[in-house]
Amino acid sequence: MPDFDSKHFLQHCARKPGVYRMLDAEEQVLYVGKARNLQARLSSYFQKNVSSVKTRAMVARIADVQTTVTRSEAEALLLEQSLIKSIRPPYNILLRDDKSYPYIRITSADTYPRITFHRGTRRKGSDYFGPYPSGGAVREALSLVEKVFQVRNCSDSYFRNRTRPCLQHQINRCTAPCVGLVSPEDYAGQVRMARDFLDGRSREVVDTLSAQMEAAAAGLAFEKAALLRDKLAAIQAVQQKQVAETGQGDLDVVAIEGRHGLAVLDVLMIRGGRILGHRNFRPDTRGEEALPEILEAFLSQYYLGDREDPVKPQEILLTLPVEGAPVLQEALTEQWGRKVRLAWKVRGERAAWLQMATTNAQQSLATELAAREHMESRFLALESLLEAQEPVRRIECFDISHTQGEKAVASCVVFDQQGARKTDYRHFNVSPDQAGDDYAAIEEAVRRRYQRRLKEEGRLPDLLLIDGGKGQMQRAWDVMGELGLQGRIRVMGIGKGPSRRPGFEVLYLPDGREFTPGPSHSALHLLQQVRDEAHRFALTGHRARRGKARKQSSLDEIPGIGPKRRKALLTHFGGLKQLRNASATELARVPGVNTQLAQQIYDWLHE
Repeated sequence: MPDFDSKHFLQHCARKPGVYRMLDAEEQVLYVGKARNLQARLSSYFQKNVSSVKTRAMVARIADVQTTVTRSEAEALLLEQSLIKSIRPPYNILLRDDKSYPYIRITSADTYPRITFHRGTRRKGSDYFGPYPSGGAVREALSLVEKVFQVRNCSDSYFRNRTRPCLQHQINRCTAPCVGLVSPEDYAGQVRMARDFLDGRSREVVDTLSAQMEAAAAGLAFEKAALLRDKLAAIQAVQQKQVAETGQGDLDVVAIEGRHGLAVLDVLMIRGGRILGHRNFRPDTRGEEALPEILEAFLSQYYLGDREDPVKPQEILLTLPVEGAPVLQEALTEQWGRKVRLAWKVRGERAAWLQMATTNAQQSLATELAAREHMESRFLALESLLEAQEPVRRIECFDISHTQGEKAVASCVVFDQQGARKTDYRHFNVSPDQAGDDYAAIEEAVRRRYQRRLKEEGRLPDLLLIDGGKGQMQRAWDVMGELGLQGRIRVMGIGKGPSRRPGFEVLYLPDGREFTPGPSHSALHLLQQVRDEAHRFALTGHRARRGKARKQSSLDEIPGIGPKRRKALLTHFGGLKQLRNASATELARVPGVNTQLAQQIYDWLHE
């Protein structure tokens, strides 16, 4: 492909809002961006005095630029986030955590509704409260609701088959509707107050419980009044934990802290004026982006992304001003169908929330930096052990998992000085000629992995670690020779020592050297961590593959047999056992099965 002619491209580039995609010589997208004026924005990349190392490296790889004109900058922002989510270009700041948030679910179709933890697709016939930032926050809220409002949490099958109250009733966390100790009307009142509390209307709940307590005391029902008093105390204790109890407002507080090329964001979630908790994020960056740039990229991906559980606060408080705030507000308003406000100069309770989020972000950053420094020291210890002339910055480790040779899976896990790089993990379904041949399985997985990395010009590891002894390590080394990678990638095997005790592993190198660093060596601690993660990941992949295979009918593996013919065969013979005992002639009598296919089925069943 000829060199990219930026001058010619800019002469014909539109001066309108839109999205641009920068491509390399292999037509892979390097970067996706949006602009109010495409020509003005793109021309800034091709100036001679570009100071950013990241930008210069990216521009050196550009072979083509594609643009899409939009009607507005807000529309361009929405399209940009959609493309980033689907393509995940290497030069964009990427949000690593995209998990759905947990909710509290109360069934509304039941006579006696049930309250449960929920994550995933919402179902009809239920009301959902949240989202909560973590499972721990949900469990804490559930515990309070069960204690104060005594709503059942048991499964429907358990509920239907009770003949006497369970332990939940005995510890005053359920009114035992399963055995009729509470009327549907009274239970509905319990559920109604639980809904109000979870919706943030805790003041209404407090007023209701106070009126009930006074009525019980006036009627000389002192035991009931004492129980209501305890419920009020529990609710007020939760309110006292909050910075402020406003009784209204859904908002998020987003704080960012960065140092030494690492950025951490903290999202504090407030619903109905009540703090539900916070969640940390560490986006993938190249270490040279300014904090406002990272914050703006995070906000766009986090709130405009196609999330299963959309978070839609009325207000988003920020610790730093964001240049693109007006466009982001417009895009959020357009996507959510209601006005959204971004603010960073606030007072009173909002300033207290900002300080809380900032403190959490600072603490998370300190923890991340400490972990990174610890990991770097382990990598340095490994370099010293290997007497390496070149630094070791990236380790890839392979392991094999199978059950007596069945459905073998190889894992490849990746570690660098920041820890596990889970986005680079891979599973390989391997099929050695002889079931259970770990040597051949390692050889197949390693060959497939690095043939593809060479073809795609992907990043290679500095150290290839094989979970196994000399044999497995030698097979991987032979593959490196076939691919011309000997000398470019170090290969090492890690095997259990004679005592098979942790800490006394033996390290094998292709030149015949063997090491037993000992249980106190930092390099061994690193290799153990990587090896154990490879083992875990391989076991997870094997169980998934084996479970999927066992859920399938063995007839599914016969070429030419689909769902209809499989059903016809099983219906005709009454089961797989009778089918195996049938002759080819009998098989041919099944509707849809001709003589040739019947013989093929017979041969397959009797291999």
